[in-house]
Amino acid sequence: MGYFDVPEFDYTRYSNRQLAAVPLAVLAVALLVLTGSFLATGAPVQLGMDFAGGSELTIQTTSSEEEIAQAFDEEPESVQAVTAPDTENQYIIQFTSTDLSSLTEQAEANLEQDGDAAIVQEERTVSETFGEQTQQTALLGIAVAFLGMSVLAFLLFRTFVPSIAIVLSAFSDIVIPLAFMTITGISLSLGTVAALLMLIGYSVDSDILLNNQILRRQGDFYESTLQATRTGVTMTVTSMAAMLVMGVSAWLFGVELLASIGIILFVGLAADLMNTYMLNLSLLRWYKFHGVRS
Repeated sequence: MGYFDVPEFDYTRYSNRQLAAVPLAVLAVALLVLTGSFLATGAPVQLGMDFAGGSELTIQTTSSEEEIAQAFDEEPESVQAVTAPDTENQYIIQFTSTDLSSLTEQAEANLEQDGDAAIVQEERTVSETFGEQTQQTALLGIAVAFLGMSVLAFLLFRTFVPSIAIVLSAFSDIVIPLAFMTITGISLSLGTVAALLMLIGYSVDSDILLNNQILRRQGDFYESTLQATRTGVTMTVTSMAAMLVMGVSAWLFGVELLASIGIILFVGLAADLMNTYMLNLSLLRWYKFHGVRS
């Protein structure tokens, strides 16, 4: 397996507190962002239509986005132009209202398609009750996945510090992208929940690789760290590049969901690099040289 030219970071120059300070500070800021959003809006992250309920119309119209926004009695939550190949003058419009018939009538009455009435190509609605149920199911799925990951970590290493290092790193890998979503206005939907679940898997993979290399292999601590870093950074950076390409490509073609998933995974993987090779490693070094084995 080939490696990127990973620079050899001199961990001996920094104390465990210095290594842990940066990821813990970023985690604290992320938690403050989510707490502030929760106090201001009632939700730490903006909820998408899948969870909050609402309606969605796909419309063929030559009217401008400004005219589309003014064509309805209710202000749309979002107006997104579809830029896929072989598609012209098509827009996806989302509303908090679930009155599809009224919204459709307003679209046909107030918007044009080459001088004629706009064409409503697709309609979708999600009731508020169903959205709440979907939200609870999705959050339960994340909780179960995180709990399962935590149990696996404790079963693999059977000691507190290495196991809690994996759990804390994975927790931060989820919280930081959530705060990024809050800041950038990316909504929490079934697709973005899937991205968060994928991040749990990525986080566990890199953390277990590091823990296993340091705790179960013979040899010098820093040599084991270098070997784990070469493999882990290569894996993570490769995944980051793939997610960035996917996100940019999806954005260029107007596929908003895939663009959101790509950027969330990119941010989460960047956070994983920081948490694994600074926070997790500082805890492992303290445990290796100063901790008391149980």
